[in-house]
Amino acid sequence: MDYTNIDIEINKVIRELKIRNYSPKTVKSYSSYLNKYFSYKKNNIDQFDEYNIKNFLLFLESKNISPQSRNLTLNAIKFYYKNICNYRNFINIKFAKKYQKLPVVLSKNEVDLILNNVNNRKHKLLLSISYGAGLRVSEVVNLKIENIDFERNLIHIKQSKGGKDRVTVLPEKIKDTLKNFIFAGDNKRYVFESERGRKLTTRTAQKIFEKALKKSGIVKKATFHSLRHSFATHLLENGVDVRYVQELLGHQNIRTTQIYTHVTNMALKNIKSPL
Repeated sequence: MDYTNIDIEINKVIRELKIRNYSPKTVKSYSSYLNKYFSYKKNNIDQFDEYNIKNFLLFLESKNISPQSRNLTLNAIKFYYKNICNYRNFINIKFAKKYQKLPVVLSKNEVDLILNNVNNRKHKLLLSISYGAGLRVSEVVNLKIENIDFERNLIHIKQSKGGKDRVTVLPEKIKDTLKNFIFAGDNKRYVFESERGRKLTTRTAQKIFEKALKKSGIVKKATFHSLRHSFATHLLENGVDVRYVQELLGHQNIRTTQIYTHVTNMALKNIKSPL
């Protein structure tokens, strides 16, 4: 296997992705998936071979790689052959059917319990604003002071998933505490910074949530993203129209938002089991 050729081809992909302004996360994931595929194919990697691609996807399935990861791998492979190798024929390889999983949602009491198990003020504010504004973990660590509009109770999310901007709500409950926290420090750029004055990593934020979840004794398999799921679900339970929730979450397709209606059907709560 010629690893030099693999490196050359991956660098071509990285260059093209950056020219097209793909996110750093996409650049990293495409590079990783293609590296695995090229290592599997070994020879003539720039020559399209549908049979070989399908064998590789079956190999990933045998290794219990999730349908989502296999689909992302296929996207990366298609990108390579279409945009780097200039393969013009239609690539008729179907995507794997995804699991229909419902989001893990915390009740309002469980969110309250998690927040009450955080003693560090910065950490508590970080989790509070993530739940109260429906932020992704990447959005909260990248949140800048200039993006918070205290006068209008709004948060401007810049260049989030898919390179889109959006506006969401600033929770009234933490407004004064957040303002005092922000302006107590000097020359801060990000709302939540490390001790060295840099923005926190996403892994640090996730660890903060995991520690609070463990201390709370909640047994649900919740993740940091469950705060965002809970934000959407609780808004719908409060009677907020699904289209407003879609805007606050920044979903391009309303069908993505409508998954929360499966866990918010208030009529179901009034149905008694025959047992």
